[in-house]
Amino acid sequence: MVGQVVLVHLIGVRIPEGHPIQTKGYIMSDNVSANELRQYIERIERLEEELDGIKGDRKDVYAEAKAVGFDTKAMRKIVRIRKLDPTQRQMEEAVEETYRAALGL
Repeated sequence: MVGQVVLVHLIGVRIPEGHPIQTKGYIMSDNVSANELRQYIERIERLEEELDGIKGDRKDVYAEAKAVGFDTKAMRKIVRIRKLDPTQRQMEEAVEETYRAALGL
């Protein structure tokens, strides 16, 4: 129903003030046009295509590393850890160490 309301609004049909649909925040502002919306959608679609390409490149790099003998599971873990800020990293390491000790590992 929301999609129908937006479409009706974009083609110029005004929803009366106080209509339940307006009060729930479903109506876009009057200055939003179908062309502007289409441009945003197309930009997002292009970014998603680029992201798919980057993900493919990342997969290829892991495959290359595996082909020469690296453990890609360990590499992925290191990449994840390096993304953390130092405080968060230390906290995670402390919790993991506590759990290992509790389990006798």
